[in-house]
Amino acid sequence: QVQLVESGGGLVQAGGSLRLSCAASGSIFNTMGWYRQAPGKQRELVAIITSGSTTNYADSVKGRFTISRDNARKTVSLQMNSLKPEDTAVYYCHARSIYVPGRDYWGQGTQVTVSP
Repeated sequence: QVQLVESGGGLVQAGGSLRLSCAASGSIFNTMGWYRQAPGKQRELVAIITSGSTTNYADSVKGRFTISRDNARKTVSLQMNSLKPEDTAVYYCHARSIYVPGRDYWGQGTQVTVSP
C-alpha cells in the first residue's frame, strides 16, 4: 500500500522560509513532487523531481524553492525561501510508482500560510 506522509507546514511571515518533507512507502517511485491548492483555485504544480534528479519548477517559484529527494530513504523535500503571501496554500506531496504507470498518489496535504 502506497503512503505519502507530509510534514513541515506552518505559518511564516513574508520573506521567511519553510521546509516541507514527504516520506513515501509501499513502492519504488520515479517522479515525485509537490503541488499546491489555494482556496478557490485549482491544484497546481510547484516542483517535481525524477529518480535521476531532473527537476522542473513552476515559474512562480523558480529561484525561491528547491526540491530534492533521497531515493534510498524514499523522501522528497521542498525548501521554500523568500515566501510570499501568494504562496499560501495546502501543499500536497505527489508520487508515481514504477509499477503502476500513470497512477497518481497523493499525501494528505499540509497547510502553508504566509502572512504579509
